[in-house]
Amino acid sequence: MKKVIVGLSGGVDSSVACLLLQQAGYEVEGVFMRNWDSTLNNDILGNPNDPNDICPQEVDYMDALAVAEKLHIPLHRIDFVDEYWDRVFAIFLEEYRHHRTPNPDILCNKEIKFKSFLEHAEKMGCDYIAMGHYARSIHTPEVQLLRGVDQNKDQSYFLCQLTKAQVAKSLFPIGHLTKPEVRRIALDYGIPVAAKKDSTGVCFIGERRFKSFLENYLPHQPGLMVDVAGCEIGKHDGLMYYTIGQRHGLAIGGPGDPWFVIGKNSEKNELLVGQGYHHPLLYSNRCVVTGMNWLIDHPEQVRYATAKFRYRQADVEVILEHRDHDTVLALYPSKVRAVTPGQAAVFYLGDLLIGGGTIDTVYMDDELRRY
Repeated sequence: MKKVIVGLSGGVDSSVACLLLQQAGYEVEGVFMRNWDSTLNNDILGNPNDPNDICPQEVDYMDALAVAEKLHIPLHRIDFVDEYWDRVFAIFLEEYRHHRTPNPDILCNKEIKFKSFLEHAEKMGCDYIAMGHYARSIHTPEVQLLRGVDQNKDQSYFLCQLTKAQVAKSLFPIGHLTKPEVRRIALDYGIPVAAKKDSTGVCFIGERRFKSFLENYLPHQPGLMVDVAGCEIGKHDGLMYYTIGQRHGLAIGGPGDPWFVIGKNSEKNELLVGQGYHHPLLYSNRCVVTGMNWLIDHPEQVRYATAKFRYRQADVEVILEHRDHDTVLALYPSKVRAVTPGQAAVFYLGDLLIGGGTIDTVYMDDELRRY
């Protein structure tokens, strides 16, 4: 009997993943990963004077324990706090320090869930690890990573930095299901978290106040908001708090179309803003993508593909110019709004994820966007 160690997060997806693996005849054990020290920043992450205000991470652990008891499987609690800080959070802060918009979930998958966790699970004698991600993997005749069937929940975007070796050791039991089907299975079997709300927000903050959280680690530098003519429109709290295409939180009134963030001038500490969702400076037709991780052999032979430049964004047809194994220039003649440095560019051939990297610089024709 093959042994599978499941990352049991306390949510419905990983819970149903455990159940389906049991039904498929695997020996299943669960692991709850503690990636963040919930005693840090209690003023942000919770109210230490309120006995009813329990850290969300602890709530998730208690939910995972209830699921493990329901399924009669052991649950191990493993601490990856140091690894998360060094390999994920420190990089996250460094990117924000350079006024870029990183995606910590991608780093977490690469460094923690499919590396540190996999290494620990192998010491526990596992044949595979499994997650509740909406994605699919094929192990023979070659290793492939595919989108999840539910296009509204597909999470392959966040797995773009996995290696073929990591995919070969990973199972995604719910990737062929839709979210309503997963919830129906959980309800039918009486899983305790069948109706639990999906988690959202940055993984180590949840749905709490991101801006206040970030202020604990990076000093903010207020400055001016200016339009393309250099006229002062307002004041910003710090360039790191804003992302390209952002509308909310600018506090700019007045007549005409709504205002959006269209760029950043780091040298002058100015936030560039413009009116209209389709402001021309929000659009680009090419970008340089660095730190490419390929999940196919001979990627240099692929010239035409589709890309996602943000999670949930519709696929865009791209032409790839390979500069070296780690860097590509992605051209998209149809133009795309708010392609943002620091975010991931993920490339597909149909449902097959072929690779992904980090957006480094963005252009409209030969003009560098001031992001």
